[in-house]
Amino acid sequence: MKRIVVLGSTGSIGTNALEVIKNAEGKFKVVALSGHKNHKLLLEQIREFTPECVAVGTEEGYKEIKAEFPNMRVYLGDEGLKELAMLKDYDILLTAVSGAVGIEATVEGIKNSKRIALANKETMVAAGSYINRLLTEYPKSEIIPVDSEHSAIFQSLLGGKKKEVEKIIITASGGTFRGKKKEELEKVKVEDALKHPNWSMGKKITIDSSSLVNKGLEVIEAHELFGVDYDHIDVLVHPQSVIHSMVQFKDKAVIAQLGAPDMKLPIQYAFTYPKRESNPVFETLDFMKMSTLTFEKVDNETFKGVELAYRAGRTGKSMPAVFNAANEVAVELFMKGKIGFLTIYEIIEGAMDRHEPVEINSVETVKTVDGETRNWVYTEYGK
Repeated sequence: MKRIVVLGSTGSIGTNALEVIKNAEGKFKVVALSGHKNHKLLLEQIREFTPECVAVGTEEGYKEIKAEFPNMRVYLGDEGLKELAMLKDYDILLTAVSGAVGIEATVEGIKNSKRIALANKETMVAAGSYINRLLTEYPKSEIIPVDSEHSAIFQSLLGGKKKEVEKIIITASGGTFRGKKKEELEKVKVEDALKHPNWSMGKKITIDSSSLVNKGLEVIEAHELFGVDYDHIDVLVHPQSVIHSMVQFKDKAVIAQLGAPDMKLPIQYAFTYPKRESNPVFETLDFMKMSTLTFEKVDNETFKGVELAYRAGRTGKSMPAVFNAANEVAVELFMKGKIGFLTIYEIIEGAMDRHEPVEINSVETVKTVDGETRNWVYTEYGK
């Protein structure tokens, strides 16, 4: 039985992970859970999965959990994520929290020589070079990606050797606004951006999918996870979301991973790798119900998220951290109605233009760059 710490258990990935665990016939045991604001759901999860300790993001949640479970270790705030990652008696750390807050917990999990089931894009985007150095220092630790695209790449790469790879092809659904032009996006509302055609995800990642910034983050993450140069990473719009990503090898063979648009399979694969095991929650892909699989080029003129990510990635050093932080604040401001949808790109580009890149050699450096970027965005656009 594998013992698992779930960071972000009340979010989309976290709830899917708990469904996988619940239906896996005793293969997994929840050791710890963390939730941010939704402490009511966290309480339900505690009752069902009986973890040894938890972390919660609000004082109200802390008080309610301690009142019902007075003997349980309960941590408050972001520091609690680190505390859970530093626990000794577990096997896998699922980092399913959204944003740069997940970086420190991942670092502690690596230092703790644990498997990291990574569902937090920002870790490799903002601190990829530092994380990769840590993985060489702590060789017993490993990262298995949970994100559907990177899980697909990870699985497809098993079909050949790294030196045989010609390019990675990351697929994108195209998001809510696929096919629309810039002038059509000038007055879109938050509720419009949240209507994803294929995936059920959290609000922030759904907005990122609509802007294609999510795909840009995935480009940077793929570079850091798999050591493939940006010139050999392509993005292709695939509206059906059946092919989750592909790897083209030097002999022109292309190996792809297909599956229903459901996060449960990549979550469990990160738990069980290198084994594949059944689970009743998995949906079978019915080829008879698929009439077509189609592909399109990314409209970079309208959706600037991918090209801005390539620029940040190729610049390197701290620029990807700026790209990520500026986007996080921009999405927050958009969801609060303070900026328009297209202003997200303006904010990212402005933050990158003003930044002088520095080497990322610690979590503290990431925090400094992240904080400075956020402060600039709030000052310029958050009034």
